[in-house]
Amino acid sequence: MAELHAPAGCQGSDDMDACQGDIDTVSRYSLHGDVMIRSFRSRALLTLWRKGEASSVRADLTGRIRLRLDALHAAKKPEAMHQPGFNFHKLRGKPVRYTVHVNGPWCITFEWDGEDAVRVDLEQYH
Repeated sequence: MAELHAPAGCQGSDDMDACQGDIDTVSRYSLHGDVMIRSFRSRALLTLWRKGEASSVRADLTGRIRLRLDALHAAKKPEAMHQPGFNFHKLRGKPVRYTVHVNGPWCITFEWDGEDAVRVDLEQYH
C-alpha cells in the first residue's frame, strides 16, 4: 500500500475542502520507492494525481498531464524531464523552477528539492 501524508491539520481527512491550509498542499504518494512528487500548488493536479479525478482539468489535457506527472514522479533529477515533446527548460527567477510543455499555452511547472519534485503546478502562459 502507498504511503500518503496529508498536510498538518488534515490527517485522517479525505475531504480536500476541509484542508484550508497553504496552497502548497503536500501529497507524498509513492509506489516506486523514495522518488516522488512531494507537493502540489495546484489543487486540480493534486486531485488528478491522488484520486485520478480529472473533473477540474480540461479533458483534452488529461492524458498528456498524466504522462508528464508519471515521468516527474520517476525522475531523480530535473534534467530527467528532458524528453521528446516535453520542451523541458529552467525558468528565470528565484526560487529556481522548471517547466514542461503540456499543450498550447499549458505547462507543468515545478521546483526541485533533493530527489523530489515540489510545488508542482499547472499554468497557462498567454
